[in-house]
Amino acid sequence: MYIVDGIAYAGEMEKSISIISVRPLADYKLWIRFSNGEKRIYDCTNLLKYPAFQKLKDKDNFNSVYVDYGIPVWCNGEIDLCPYNIYAESVIANDILPEFES
Repeated sequence: MYIVDGIAYAGEMEKSISIISVRPLADYKLWIRFSNGEKRIYDCTNLLKYPAFQKLKDKDNFNSVYVDYGIPVWCNGEIDLCPYNIYAESVIANDILPEFES
């Protein structure tokens, strides 16, 4: 049990998750290291059908991804993604390691 703002909740409080580092991969995928130490792969191709993400179809824009306050962003913060959604929809990066990772 835990209490937030005077309200009691059952179970354990979920730890906040953020992104430590991100690297673009081929085919609109991202390699991501989370604050819990996990390395995961997130596929962004499904996002490209939405108007808010159209700029990412340009490979230069997509490859310009960086982390700002634990969130992956593009285009000077105009486009960003929620770390919780990325974590939930990504796969563990056991066999896929970008060149910079050894």
